[in-house]
Amino acid sequence: MKIDSMAPVERIALPEGIRSRFVNDINGLTMHMLEAGFEVGNRPCALLLHGFPELAYSWRKVMLPLALAGFHVVAPDQRGYGRTTGWDGVYDGDVGSFRMLNLVRDALGLVSALGYRTVKAVIGHDFGSPVAAWCALLRPDVFRSVVLMSAPFAGPPALPFNIDNDVNAAKPAAASIHEELAVLRRPRKHYQWYYSAREANENMWKCPQGVHDFLRAYYHHKSADWKNNKPFPLKSWSAGELEKMPTYYIMDLDKGMAETVAPEMPSSPEIAANKWLPDEELSVYSSEYRRNGFQGGLQWYRCMTGSKYIAELQTFSGRTIDVPSMFIAGKHDWGSYQVPGALENMRNSACTRMLGCHLLDAAGHWVQQEQPEAVSRLLIEFLQQV
Repeated sequence: MKIDSMAPVERIALPEGIRSRFVNDINGLTMHMLEAGFEVGNRPCALLLHGFPELAYSWRKVMLPLALAGFHVVAPDQRGYGRTTGWDGVYDGDVGSFRMLNLVRDALGLVSALGYRTVKAVIGHDFGSPVAAWCALLRPDVFRSVVLMSAPFAGPPALPFNIDNDVNAAKPAAASIHEELAVLRRPRKHYQWYYSAREANENMWKCPQGVHDFLRAYYHHKSADWKNNKPFPLKSWSAGELEKMPTYYIMDLDKGMAETVAPEMPSSPEIAANKWLPDEELSVYSSEYRRNGFQGGLQWYRCMTGSKYIAELQTFSGRTIDVPSMFIAGKHDWGSYQVPGALENMRNSACTRMLGCHLLDAAGHWVQQEQPEAVSRLLIEFLQQV
């Protein structure tokens, strides 16, 4: 997909004190970013990394409080998203450029271009959370602390250990989780592997309800506004446990994501009453995704679900995040539990200096938008502490 260069985000869409601009030559990208606290030089930098299907705009509610606390706050549209250009959004194109190590290179290149040798904190939400985690794990000399939101980091993928000496290591291959899900009484599939399929972009981009209504239903379905979001820890990575999650994670086998979220479209009065994502703010997202489609963000999932790029991450097997860290999520967010044991592994082993794990009331998956005051307070306290 060829994406033409464009203007910064319109002034009317941004709170006063946040500006939109471009930075050239970032690992092959022209990177669009939002920033706050830029008026005063020599401030410590806080780098904010969004997830899917989001934008730098997702951080608009916490940027000004962080700037008022004394930080230069930088939030880019990451590779594959928004007004950042130079990425290949063709399904059969350069998928490898979206692998995790290259996303870390994007983040490192941006802060370097801005003149920073160190970053006070890298803060990631959703798929931005593992990028932030890998930034802190690989370059702790640059990224001096890390905050993860809504997606726990359980550590690098493990290398097979002692298989040459263990006579029990060569066991018959068990059925894959996808086979197990497909033969449930209600046949299911995992959303991450659906997002990795060719059909996903077209399903969401060209859906009958239109991109704006698709995003409205999707955001609603994963928020605290959807009253059936009552997450709890799962016992194992098995079909019988995974099927307990809502259909936006463990989908019906015969449905795409557009069909999955459509029945959960909030009513007109519910939309009018929504304070955390009013329709004019949702329009910022829908206009970008209407123009770009979703494939840029979906490429990230393809790198995560395939074995090709996992192997290079195993190079760091056993390494831990040793800079100060914190985790924030909503109490109504299944993201904390979608990988059984990940939350516990993050707290007990993957992050050796975790200073807090916070699950916020009245928040689902979009925690920094649903509860921005509480998130801002926690971030400022953390940054002052470290």
